Amino acid sequence: MGKQAVDVHGVRGMLDLYDAGGDPWKKLVTLARESRQKGWWQAYGLGEHTFYIGYEAEASGVRDFTVDLVPGLLQTSEYSRALFVASPVCRSDEELANEVTVRMIRQQRLTSSENPLELVSIINEDVLHRPVGGIEVLRQQLCHLAVAAELPSVTLQVLPRSVGAHTAMGSGFVVLSFGDLGEPDMAYVEHALGALLMDEENDVARARLSFDRLRSDALSPAESLALIQRVAEKR
Repeated sequence: MGKQAVDVHGVRGMLDLYDAGGDPWKKLVTLARESRQKGWWQAYGLGEHTFYIGYEAEASGVRDFTVDLVPGLLQTSEYSRALFVASPVCRSDEELANEVTVRMIRQQRLTSSENPLELVSIINEDVLHRPVGGIEVLRQQLCHLAVAAELPSVTLQVLPRSVGAHTAMGSGFVVLSFGDLGEPDMAYVEHALGALLMDEENDVARARLSFDRLRSDALSPAESLALIQRVAEKR
C-alpha cells in the first residue's frame, strides 16, 4: 500500500469545513506538521538537528537577520561548505557534501513558480568583509548576493556599521510566516550551542518588532545592492 504525507493545507481545510477549533484543532495541525518533518532532506541523511527545514518547507515567507554570515538561502556552495567545515560538528566527506546539497536545494524555492518562498534578508555590513572560505570564495559570494538581490522573491538590505547599537545586538534570528495555511508566525534563533524555536505570541511579536526596526535602520535595497557591488569590486 502506498504512503502519502499528511498535507497541512488539507487538514486545515477540513477543520474549517467542519468548524472545528480550540486545542484539538491545534493538536491536529501540529501532528500534520510533524508528519511533514520527515521530508525530502532526510534522504540525505540529515538528522533531528535539521528540524528547522521542515518548518521552512511549509513557510511562504522568511524574514532573516544574520550577524556574522550570509543567510543559508543566499549562500554559494563553497561559502556554505566553509561554514560547515568550521563548525564543531564532525562530518565525513559524504555528510559534508549532503549538507551542502540540501542547502542548495532549499534555495530553489526562491525561483519556484509552484512552491515559491519570499525572503526578506538583513545582513550586518561586517558580513561583506568576513573572508569565509578565503578571499576568492567571499568575492564569489558577494557577486552571488548581487544577483540574488534582484530576484523578485528576495529583498536584501544591509545594516551599516554606522548604525551602532541596535535592537538585535549579538544574535541573528528568523521569523517564519505561513501564508494561506492560516497558522501563526514562528521565530527561530540559531546560536553556537544549538537552536531555539519559539511560537508563543509574545516572543514572536518581539521578533517581528525587532525585525521591523532593523529594516528601518538598514540601507534601502538599492543602496544595499550598490554597497555589495562596491565591496565585491575591491576583492
